[in-house]
Amino acid sequence: MDNGFFKNIEKKTGVNMKDIFDLANSLQNANFKDEKTVRNVIRRVSQIANKPVNKEMEDQIVKSIVSDGKQLDFNTISNMINKKK
Repeated sequence: MDNGFFKNIEKKTGVNMKDIFDLANSLQNANFKDEKTVRNVIRRVSQIANKPVNKEMEDQIVKSIVSDGKQLDFNTISNMINKKK
């Protein structure tokens, strides 16, 4: 892809594309049935997106992914973090 494309995304979102690619690479062989792995991913996404996740929200996301079998991807976590209570 065009480097300018990624620069535009970085400028609009404030999210570093290298961080996104590093996260995506780390997810390729991750075990999403492992609670510790899922918590680490949630914390990384939270840090990259600059959106703090409190313990209660983290627990809900972990339960949804580990126990309920919800698919883990950036959009799923982002939607859960941004969900209005």
